[in-house]
Amino acid sequence: MLKEIIIPNYQNSADTVQKIHVFYRIFGREAGTAPVVLVNHALTGNANVTGEDGWWQKLIGPGKCIDTNSFTILAINIPGNGAGGKKEHLLHNYTAFTLDDVAKIFVQVLEELKIDSLFAAIGGSIGGALSWHLAVLKPNLIQNLIPIAADLKATDWVLGQSKVQDQILNNSSDPVHDARMHAMTFYRTPASFSAKFRRKKNELNFQFEVANWLSYHGRKLEGRFELAAYKLMNHLLTTIDISGGKGETSVVAKEISGNIHLVGIDSDLFFLPEEIRKTYRELSEVKENVCYHEIKSIHGHDAFLIEYEQLAQILAPIFNSKKDNNEKDKHSTLWNR
Repeated sequence: MLKEIIIPNYQNSADTVQKIHVFYRIFGREAGTAPVVLVNHALTGNANVTGEDGWWQKLIGPGKCIDTNSFTILAINIPGNGAGGKKEHLLHNYTAFTLDDVAKIFVQVLEELKIDSLFAAIGGSIGGALSWHLAVLKPNLIQNLIPIAADLKATDWVLGQSKVQDQILNNSSDPVHDARMHAMTFYRTPASFSAKFRRKKNELNFQFEVANWLSYHGRKLEGRFELAAYKLMNHLLTTIDISGGKGETSVVAKEISGNIHLVGIDSDLFFLPEEIRKTYRELSEVKENVCYHEIKSIHGHDAFLIEYEQLAQILAPIFNSKKDNNEKDKHSTLWNR
């Protein structure tokens, strides 16, 4: 069930004070009875991370990699993403917000829920970048930081693609549809398109199947995503920078006390794997508990939503170690009784 927390007087990065409505969901074990895993959603995602319609249901659930029998799963909607609440909860002054603002709002939610430690914070794309910002804001909060297909700063490539998205969103007569069509071209890869479509044409409308597929995704998002929400989420991508504009990302990141598990995708055309590998090399020089994993896929950036088996293999050692310890503690408690 979607729950709400209201922050009555939040002062954002532009010094604007306003009421913020935050919506969240809790899955698995009751809060306070198990280690907490914070799952941060991607640009068009939401707090519905598991269950019948959950966007990461193959990864999170009973007996799955992130086991809801062993963990409390917390998922929070980025305020203004339009998932939950009413249209008046959208943030039309979206340029006044940064990803740091979102991280600060999440901290207030955690405090309201009396959660002072996270076993893991995990997310893909902008959700992974948000995990970075949260870890920098609270260096001792997260035991295992797991940003997937994300980095600790927005590169010129990400900034450029986001600029084109912004132009479409503010100038197209069909903004959500057209922006989504454009986005799908850099969320996937040429190899992924070739394998899927093979230059086939549709027998009904005689259009290339790739064109039909892009239009389908545009219409699908248009039916469930508000324009104001898309503008906000796209803008937040341009504010990814854990150094606060100082450019010293590795210096800031080394203060994070928890383990850092970087996960790149070898074919990612958005958050390029070479940039994440560079982050790993820089961090390895100043921090011991950092590692890099890579998903192999033709599907590009979206592989974190497709290659579940590979992702589960990467994550299993992290989450199984805690499950094993929980079982040991449970048996030890029963023996001592």
